[in-house]
Amino acid sequence: MAMHVISRKALRAFWTRYPEAEAALRRWHQVVESATWNNFADVRGTFASADAYERCIVFNVGGNKYRIIAAVHYNRRKVYLRQVLTHAEYDRGAWKTDCE
Repeated sequence: MAMHVISRKALRAFWTRYPEAEAALRRWHQVVESATWNNFADVRGTFASADAYERCIVFNVGGNKYRIIAAVHYNRRKVYLRQVLTHAEYDRGAWKTDCE
């Protein structure tokens, strides 16, 4: 059974602010919605640059221009979006509190 992203609304809100991110975010969403992950190793098999941080996974998107912070619940087949950030926003580190 494939993963389900909760919620695409966060992606749309981000690409409304940063229209150049839309294609990359749509691609990421499409790949995730067709993935069948059971653990972090499976995620890395799909996204080699993904990193685990506490209870979250950080995805590099759009040639390292954007970051998606998500909590993945493998048993429920859900990917909960915590934040979608530019590289500069990510570097500030405020997102980390959503994952601890």
